[in-house]
Amino acid sequence: MATEAHGSGGGATGYIVHHLTTLAAGDGFWTFHLDTLFFSAALGLTFLYLFKRAAAKATSGVPGGLQNFVEMLVEFVDTQVKDSFHGRSALIAPLALTIFCWVFLMNTMDLLPVDLLPDIGKAVGLEFLRVVPSTDLNATFGMSISVFFLIIFYSLKVKGPLHFAKEFLFHPFDHWLLIPFNLLLNTVEYLAKPVSLGLRLFGNMYAGELIFILIALLPWWIQPALSFPWAVFHILIITLQAFIFMVLTVVYLSLAHEDH
Repeated sequence: MATEAHGSGGGATGYIVHHLTTLAAGDGFWTFHLDTLFFSAALGLTFLYLFKRAAAKATSGVPGGLQNFVEMLVEFVDTQVKDSFHGRSALIAPLALTIFCWVFLMNTMDLLPVDLLPDIGKAVGLEFLRVVPSTDLNATFGMSISVFFLIIFYSLKVKGPLHFAKEFLFHPFDHWLLIPFNLLLNTVEYLAKPVSLGLRLFGNMYAGELIFILIALLPWWIQPALSFPWAVFHILIITLQAFIFMVLTVVYLSLAHEDH
């Protein structure tokens, strides 16, 4: 627990810094956050395994619990896509489902006791182990930049390079003298999408993790009275953040399919 961390030196500040430091390898631009990569991949594979198993055991008769849960998720995401996406693409619904489930699983790691996996990692020789991928800015920006590339791809595919360039240069002011203003406004608008998408998820999950860490610094007899209510409330946050990331992705891709 946190009391052991106090005894090892560094005090409360050292304990917080330790839990917010990633297990990294490399230097400079080529620094890899190994814990983020590992847990992201493991949770992604968990998502694929559960849905593949549900699909393999799907029945038209009385469905099992896993099939019911998966069907409920698919129907929920499909409804959101139909309400938000106004183009035609077979990729959007599976992408939205993947984003929601993957981000939700990443966020759910925040509900584990803050010392559980780091202590296990320490026992096997890992100095640092950060277990919530969505509290790593590299992970959230990696996902948001991928969404940004999809926006550009579909804008070029649906509208064509010439029409996309014309829209970029002559919207919202349809006059050649105002092209510099249009260029500035549209550049800021396009860049703001991945930045806000990544920062929103990172900021909310980072704050939630920090609160759990601060609670762990309190005396052991106070922790249950604070950690349980916060964990219950945090369930809403982790679900809402996954939902927002999914919906905004669908909305942005829908805008990429529309002409102005």
